[in-house]
Amino acid sequence: MRATRNLRQGRGTLPSVDSRRGQFTDQGLTELFSASAIASLKYRTFYRRVLSGLVSTVLRPTVGTSDDPDTLVAWFTETAGPKESMSVDEYLRYLEQHVLPHSINMYSPRCMGHMSSVLPAFALMLTNLVVGINQNLVKREASKSFALIERQAAGIFHRLIYGFPRDFYDQHVHSKDAILGIMASGGTLANITALWIARNRCLGRQNGFAGVEKEGMRAALDHYGYADAVLIGSKLMHYSVDKAAALLGVGERNVMRVPVDDSYRVDIGKLRRMIDRCILRKQCVLAVIGVAGTTDCGSVDPLAEMGSVARDAGMHFHVDAAWGASLLFSNAHRSKLTGIEQADSVTVDGHKQLYMPLGTSMLVLRDPAAAKVIEKEARYMLQPRSGDLGKCSMEGSRPGRALLMHAAVHIIGHHGYEILVDENLRKADYMAALVRSRPEFELLCGPQTNIVLYRYVPIRLRHLVVSGRLRVPANSRINDLNEQIQNAQYRAGRTFVSRTVIEKSFGLRRLSLVALRAVIGNPLTTEEDIAAVLADQLQIVTEIEQRS
Repeated sequence: MRATRNLRQGRGTLPSVDSRRGQFTDQGLTELFSASAIASLKYRTFYRRVLSGLVSTVLRPTVGTSDDPDTLVAWFTETAGPKESMSVDEYLRYLEQHVLPHSINMYSPRCMGHMSSVLPAFALMLTNLVVGINQNLVKREASKSFALIERQAAGIFHRLIYGFPRDFYDQHVHSKDAILGIMASGGTLANITALWIARNRCLGRQNGFAGVEKEGMRAALDHYGYADAVLIGSKLMHYSVDKAAALLGVGERNVMRVPVDDSYRVDIGKLRRMIDRCILRKQCVLAVIGVAGTTDCGSVDPLAEMGSVARDAGMHFHVDAAWGASLLFSNAHRSKLTGIEQADSVTVDGHKQLYMPLGTSMLVLRDPAAAKVIEKEARYMLQPRSGDLGKCSMEGSRPGRALLMHAAVHIIGHHGYEILVDENLRKADYMAALVRSRPEFELLCGPQTNIVLYRYVPIRLRHLVVSGRLRVPANSRINDLNEQIQNAQYRAGRTFVSRTVIEKSFGLRRLSLVALRAVIGNPLTTEEDIAAVLADQLQIVTEIEQRS
């Protein structure tokens, strides 16, 4: 009783254990879940240690360790699991010894390989709040004010994209019959949800037919007189479209990829011809998909033209703006997304250039009633006109991650995002210019956003690249060398860029090139850091040549 009383007053130590190492007493196990534990001195000490471990990781001067990942496996092979309880203190020591030292330092200004962003300090604190308060956004009764936060955040991004009059938002933001946006745990789930909505709207209820959601794809296609259903978009659209096709009964073979031009933007003429062929073949085009920032090189499709093509054909137009949505905050670069306001649905990914934690994304819907075609109900919740957000979400129980989006747009603000976006694109242009100035490198794609593609070219083959006489055997040798450079850079851990494969014309030949891929998204990255990444790659080339 005395221990319980101390806990309630915030003075106890947790958890209580008996004389056996790490074994909870009944009371100690209960205390572990006590609300008073949050206020206890013991847990405040643990929290400080966690923060200390985080700080030591992000202040590390390197991106990673030089340890071979295969050598770390020995620490993570036991699968039986401990029968006796491990104290929190012991588990923290385990993390400090075996996990944190070998994690990737995403905060390093020389970590320029992937789209996951660094986080502002307030996001760390608010993530603890979201986890600790544990609101369930599937149901209003389990979230209340957090549900209102999510609706308001959806309204903010809807207005950013579509810019409807004020009275539209006054009417729809908190209406139980309207959904302006659906939170998702990533851009992939947002894209899948958008195409789920597109399918159901295209093959919905009609003349006694219950719709594809009830009857299935085969019955829906037969009812509407279609031979098949397809999804159409750029050759460079995200692989989540393939996942959507598989899950929605369309099939990955029916994802129609349109060739791109020399700027890696979808070819509008070829898009029109592909749609015409689908109509002639009685194939139902469920959606036309535009990309506002491809993952390969950051290119932006001609959204205005794509929107016109989709509208003229009466087709759902979805824009995957997971990477490029942040450009909407920038007066200097917003025009690159002209036409996005024509989209029926838009994917926004918070964990990329909006500087939010992983798992924070949103699907924004032009029509507040669009999500009704995917609504689900249950007797114990999600009843008609309940306003429960889970009615239109592919996920069931989910946390209040919308608080992080809500916080970011208020704390960073429109002008703050504009500064971040403009600086990212300026640094990408700087890196592209630096690559052009170095004879060792070839710039493969001028940045449309803030991804730079380039490659190292050995001196004996540079004349072939410059003259456009590069052939497959020589190109293969260059590809192999760039794979070695990127792998060695990752293993060394001093700096980091990722890699991809793109196509480029050399004379009449179109070759597949291994490209080094730098993603300029860290506000802490300087011009000196960019130069250091290139210098590190040249050092690695020297080491490779010496070994050869």
